[in-house]
Amino acid sequence: MKFLIIYIILINLFGLYSMYSDKQKAKKHNWRTPEARLFLISIILGSIGTLSGMYLFHHKTKHIKFVLGMPAILIAHILIFYELFKMKILILKI
Repeated sequence: MKFLIIYIILINLFGLYSMYSDKQKAKKHNWRTPEARLFLISIILGSIGTLSGMYLFHHKTKHIKFVLGMPAILIAHILIFYELFKMKILILKI
């Protein structure tokens, strides 16, 4: 469980950084992070970081697939974790 918490923290920090980095690259007209990679980071439990970065840095907020897709991934994660806790597959030990 401790590994999962550490992983979630790190992947969300990476998601936040990825949005920041892509925004900076966009401003400088440099090579950009592929949108598929941003979605992949979100899907592998980085949805809080990518969604936070999206609005914190005002990045991809005019792209409907991000405006709808990122929150949808986060909601899916919440529902999955809820079900796992409900079925006692995941047990939170602090």
